[in-house]
Amino acid sequence: MDNRLRELRVERGWTQADVAVLLGVSRQTIISIEKGKYDPSLPLAFKLGRVFGVSIEAIFSDHASSADRRHS
Repeated sequence: MDNRLRELRVERGWTQADVAVLLGVSRQTIISIEKGKYDPSLPLAFKLGRVFGVSIEAIFSDHASSADRRHS
């Protein structure tokens, strides 16, 4: 799963630690999500959307779904 977390975070001038505090998770969790090594739980994904003021779909995209749509 691809995500725009780093891009959204940098646009706001926030550090990984800032986002971690806002979400109540570790900085390592934010690092892992940004690198695509960890997919957040649905509640955490919704929380990310609220913190950034965007929909979950504006943060995360499923590579397979994108490829499927192109081939349809």
